Amino acid sequence: MALQPAAGARDLNPRQVEGNRRLCDQLAEVYRLWGYQEVAPPTVERLETLEAGGGIASRELVRLAADEPLGLRPEMTASIARAACTRLAARPRPLRLWSSGVVFRSGVGDAGGQRIEEQLQSGVELLGSGATNGGTNDGNGGVAGVADAELLRLLLACLRRVGITGAHQPRLLLGHHGVLSALLDQVPAEQRTAARQALTGFDPLALAALELPQRQRQGLQALMRLRGEPAAVLYQLEQQLGPCALLDDLDATLKAIAPVAAAQGVTLQLDPSFQPHFDLYDGLVLKLVCQGADAPVELASGGRYDALVGRFSSEQERSSASGMGFGFAVEALRELLDGEVAEPEPQPPVLVAYANALALPAALDRLEQLHGAGKRAELLAEPCPTRSSAEAIASGRGCAGSVWVEPGAA
Repeated sequence: MALQPAAGARDLNPRQVEGNRRLCDQLAEVYRLWGYQEVAPPTVERLETLEAGGGIASRELVRLAADEPLGLRPEMTASIARAACTRLAARPRPLRLWSSGVVFRSGVGDAGGQRIEEQLQSGVELLGSGATNGGTNDGNGGVAGVADAELLRLLLACLRRVGITGAHQPRLLLGHHGVLSALLDQVPAEQRTAARQALTGFDPLALAALELPQRQRQGLQALMRLRGEPAAVLYQLEQQLGPCALLDDLDATLKAIAPVAAAQGVTLQLDPSFQPHFDLYDGLVLKLVCQGADAPVELASGGRYDALVGRFSSEQERSSASGMGFGFAVEALRELLDGEVAEPEPQPPVLVAYANALALPAALDRLEQLHGAGKRAELLAEPCPTRSSAEAIASGRGCAGSVWVEPGAA
């Protein structure tokens, strides 16, 4: 008989469960205030959906033994995008949706075997609020930029609600798939994929091995090191790309969140080569990192995924398909905040004891009367012969008091 949970899984004690629930409830409060409605994507999905058009590697999926190719969701964005374009297709846009639940990811354990990790996630998706490939652009933050700014401000509002402050050294890393693609357009087509992989993987050796003219290689090496304060990085990008609407929109988005981020002690870092773990995104991308006790901790990630929504859309709607969202790693958030938030001490229960089997029905009635009055109460598992014995047992268990029921009690 195995006495330990499977590798990658954990037993949570009541305090940890309550902490997770409290954080999910706090995040949900913020989502609702911003007009987001809860949905519940399925835990089991077709592999074709879970792979998100190649954005999620097959090796990271937990496959199920079934008559059709099925797996457990590694994240919830693809499932929600599918539902938005099918079951929710008739609803007016934009769709503001939120969800919470467990996601499952497959990896390789220390011994070389499969390791399945389960993580509790809470996040939002904003769909149909302007696409980077089809939205208008007025040079002052087009419709896509408005959605980007809303999501980032929502993220900051969530941090305020759960208690992330400057003391946690929060850093919001921002990148942009379109900007990176524009920079890579200067590289010969046959080298672009390798150059992108080297940049996003921060692999200077792979970059040095590319068959490129020395000047181009040095430019990519400089790009790999380019990250920091947004205004300074945008200036450097403009030197390479020249004035362009993409940079103007990005600048407008950053200006919409910079004052609020500064007031909360959140450092903004623009990194043109940054890409999240999953390759779902084609616009703005983000990752929130805080300083843990021993190392940085990733608390949230996400970005814009217009092309993913387009995969589930009808042909006539594909050019205007859009979506953007982020998800919090709830357990990482709880562990970071552990001990910092004063949790209300639960009121100890009243112990309901009974003299013998004949008194049990009356004792159960008394138990439910206490519950109906909003009081915590629990039943003693076996008869107790005297009132004084019941009081002694209640005291030893830390109960708020005792109720002793005799046979024939009303």
